[in-house]
Amino acid sequence: MREIVLDTETTGRDPQTGDRIVELACVELIDLVPTGRHFHRYLNPERDVPEEVVRIHGLTGAFLADKPLFSAILEELLDFLADAPLVAHNAEFDRGFINAELLRCGALALPTDRFVDTLAIARAKFRGAANSLDALARRFMLERDGFDLSTRKGPGGHGALIDSKMLARIYLELRGGREQALVFEEAREIASDAPRAAPVFVARPARPKPLAPLLTPEEEAAHAALVADLGPGALWLRTAPI
Repeated sequence: MREIVLDTETTGRDPQTGDRIVELACVELIDLVPTGRHFHRYLNPERDVPEEVVRIHGLTGAFLADKPLFSAILEELLDFLADAPLVAHNAEFDRGFINAELLRCGALALPTDRFVDTLAIARAKFRGAANSLDALARRFMLERDGFDLSTRKGPGGHGALIDSKMLARIYLELRGGREQALVFEEAREIASDAPRAAPVFVARPARPKPLAPLLTPEEEAAHAALVADLGPGALWLRTAPI
């Protein structure tokens, strides 16, 4: 199954009051596993970027001045998204900004039911716990996958592409973890006609000479007496000796 994990960085919190997208990133998943394909663009918001927002994502108006407008990347973005479900953390935030840009370009808005909200999944799974992207990254120990979580609170510590890659890993954990991905991978291998790799575990040949028993004569006699007390229907009597 193809899904797209996406994230946006913006000039503020509300697209209805003029805030715009300054960075957009999408990561492709097939059966929960990143394929390596992604779509990533910085965008000229055609307005200033407040300093308090720059401290979060590090994208200044000067840096964005020569970047493309959203309308210039629209066709390429829609081609990348195709008809895949869209995975986002606090999905209504990203959906609101993307739809504002789409409508500004005269394109159709993305429906709510196309989005998978990982924040809602996490809140249902970890009731009462912190469920921000960073909190979930710590919970699932994303440092083991090479993500440097120590820089997240510093200036410019957030970015749409790195956040999308982190969310792809978190989404896998929320959906069952690495074991779930292995189930999908095994299903793909079964369905494939490609030759299979040699098994990791192979049967060992029988010992040329069986190992000597470790039971003492006294223990064997005690066991025989116990079985005799169980009566003629005892399970032990139906089992051949090893």
